[in-house]
Amino acid sequence: MISSETINSYLTRLASRQPTPGGGAAGALHAAQGAALVAMVARYTTGSKFEQHAALVQRITEAADQLTTDALRLADADEDAFQAVIDAYKLPSDSPELKAARTAAVQEALIQAAQTPAQLIGVAGGVVDLATELFDVANVNVISDVAAAADAARAAATTARVNIDINVVAIKDQAARSSLARQTDGLEDKVVLAADNLVARVRERILS
Repeated sequence: MISSETINSYLTRLASRQPTPGGGAAGALHAAQGAALVAMVARYTTGSKFEQHAALVQRITEAADQLTTDALRLADADEDAFQAVIDAYKLPSDSPELKAARTAAVQEALIQAAQTPAQLIGVAGGVVDLATELFDVANVNVISDVAAAADAARAAATTARVNIDINVVAIKDQAARSSLARQTDGLEDKVVLAADNLVARVRERILS
């Protein structure tokens, strides 16, 4: 499992000629790193100097920790889901019945595989939202990490979008395609815009 292996082990597997882990898992790890960075900045925004913001910072810390956990879960889930797609394509199709069963299994696996990046966009948006909340009160000594968190979440959202797209084009069930569209269409654009705005604000503060 990605969530319990070393970074070196994960990167070795990612670089190898094998289908999993792939871009979907990498996107989830972008989100996990973004959330962890928000949690780190929040933990540096404590003490008497920041006492008036203690409740806000505590809430952000707890929420960021949860998003880190959620993103790591999605990294593992994405690897499992894509493997299920691969396994479905390997099912026998030597008879009309087997071919029909294989087609149904592939379609179900593709629909499930699209759910993980759909959830990831939501997690990425949550990371940017928390980073934005934290910006105005954050310890200025680690303010650049707010931008790093936003950019990591941005990468997660755009990666998730392309992984949804590549699954959707192979899904034949129009109802399933419509459902995914309702869940996700335009969401990554909002995350990207919010992340870009926050990074610009961080840079402005640093350079002012």
